[in-house]
Amino acid sequence: MQIDKNMVIGNLLQVDDCVAPILMRAGMHCLGCPSSQGESLEEACMVHGLDCDVLVSQINEVLADR
Repeated sequence: MQIDKNMVIGNLLQVDDCVAPILMRAGMHCLGCPSSQGESLEEACMVHGLDCDVLVSQINEVLADR
């Protein structure tokens, strides 16, 4: 499965167990926060000052290897 920046964090976390640690390493330590469950990956990246395209690529690389 490929993910994209429009996916909601809550749904993204259900894709694979490896996604949460990737997001945590990127600095998104509030994955359990109610507001994070309803925002897109792109919105979360903006809040955390991250390049969303890079993060999406990193997640998709890991998912492709699984």
